[in-house]
Amino acid sequence: MLNSFRFEQTDPARFYGGIATDSVQLLADFYADLTGRELAGATVLDVGGGPGYFADEFARADARYIPVEPDPSEMHAAGIAVPAAVRGSGMALPFRDDAVDICFSSNVAEHVPDPWRMADEMVRVTRPGGMIVLSYTVWLGPFGGHETGPWHYLGGEYAARRYRRRHGKEPKNRFGTSLFAVRAADGVRWSRRTSAHVFALFPRYHPRWAWWLVRVPGVRELLVSNLVVVASKPGRGL
Repeated sequence: MLNSFRFEQTDPARFYGGIATDSVQLLADFYADLTGRELAGATVLDVGGGPGYFADEFARADARYIPVEPDPSEMHAAGIAVPAAVRGSGMALPFRDDAVDICFSSNVAEHVPDPWRMADEMVRVTRPGGMIVLSYTVWLGPFGGHETGPWHYLGGEYAARRYRRRHGKEPKNRFGTSLFAVRAADGVRWSRRTSAHVFALFPRYHPRWAWWLVRVPGVRELLVSNLVVVASKPGRGL
């Protein structure tokens, strides 16, 4: 997984293909723990689904996959046709309450100006007994600056300007516009105030023995490259 990060800009299909496989396995494991069921037949809403790189993996799991993406150019960037794709903002999801079995978002919260509003929306559209999985890149982790890293450690604006000087163009992930400084502590704080029941909080790309890092303020900002929050919505089961 870590080796694929260098291909995010040059070969996104390769990069996101690995993320897609990891995502389906992650959701399948937690959904089985929560409900005793497989993903087959489950409706999965992918908030910030982009052009649909995850669609094939979810189709292989026989899940009903619905990506939602606010940027039309991003939706068509890879030439992938996903019939159920919806254009909409994660901060105001165009779905009724209690609409889906699983609401999922991978590496999107750091691109949203109000990610915790998005997280609340994810809870809203999930059915009682359903599952919410929010996974995002931590700003002070090694990949927090995306293609502008590791210079983001000197400030997001500095890193963006340096990228422009070096490459003659703005980075795709522009600090303050499409990339924001989201901390691990922010996710921990949301997990304590949400109405959903949070039953897992862990660093996505770390072995299980290293999950304790999430519990240590300061350390988690530097060593938890991606934080995952897994929650269930209270109410009757599916």
